[in-house]
Amino acid sequence: MDSDSPLLHLRTDGERGSSNTHSDEPEHQQEPPLGASPGISASCLTTAELQQHWRAVKQEIRCIKLLFEIPSARTIEQASSKYVVYQIVVIRSGSYDRERVAIERRYSDFFHLHQQLLQDFSEELEEVMLPKKKLVGNFSEENISERRVALCDYLTQLYARRYIRRTRAFIAFFTHPELKTAYDLLRGGRFSQALEVLEKALVLQRKLSTHDQALLVPTLCALVVCQRDLGDIHDAFQTGHMALPAVRRYGFTRYRAPLLEAMVDLGYKLEHPVAQLQEELIKVQNSPHGPVSLVSLKELVVQEFT
Repeated sequence: MDSDSPLLHLRTDGERGSSNTHSDEPEHQQEPPLGASPGISASCLTTAELQQHWRAVKQEIRCIKLLFEIPSARTIEQASSKYVVYQIVVIRSGSYDRERVAIERRYSDFFHLHQQLLQDFSEELEEVMLPKKKLVGNFSEENISERRVALCDYLTQLYARRYIRRTRAFIAFFTHPELKTAYDLLRGGRFSQALEVLEKALVLQRKLSTHDQALLVPTLCALVVCQRDLGDIHDAFQTGHMALPAVRRYGFTRYRAPLLEAMVDLGYKLEHPVAQLQEELIKVQNSPHGPVSLVSLKELVVQEFT
């Protein structure tokens, strides 16, 4: 990592002295099963000792958070405009992150995000300031470097607030342009390029959407379509298996039958047992809750971002 990279660790509202009352406890921290700590029997401890023990165990659990880095920026000059794009890297802390993907955003993208968030959280964002453009020297190396640091801190402050980082607007800031590009490529039959962009977007969605795995379903289904059309039958089947639990759990009725139908077809080609998938497909098709869409998974996927 470059020495001048503004890698900023997340701070809680309390550490900044904010009076915000929204709870922002770590989302990914889980208590280990009772008795998981070696050498200690829970039945031998008093209530006070047990509470003290679990407090100590919790402190040892590494909480996964996200860090933001803006390692570089570049100036783009066109016939009628000139602007700066900032490279953003989202990093999962707590362990080595092998899936580091970079996206690029303009200042106008940050401004649009801020305006969206202000519509619902104007009071909560009183202490979160988006760095302003300067009247002169916007394209100087010094000002761009300063803004890189300021924009990185801005994203860090937003993410430190649970009610912000869970909004569709915040997540879309990191994923929407790439997803739109991917679906445009997919509709144009450029499956290899679409697959590359979708995989990049999926990495970001997984990091940003741990609270709502349903957000991954359309992307996973689009990946199935690309992989199948590229002849990667095994990968398509595996991706479909990743999508299916969320489709069942979160009631994605419009995706369930097309995905199951695709999975059965892929399973046959791979000579995998598909009896259970077939049975589930028949139940869905004969559901008393109403007619099931007869469109294929590909037809359904291409309707996204239209």
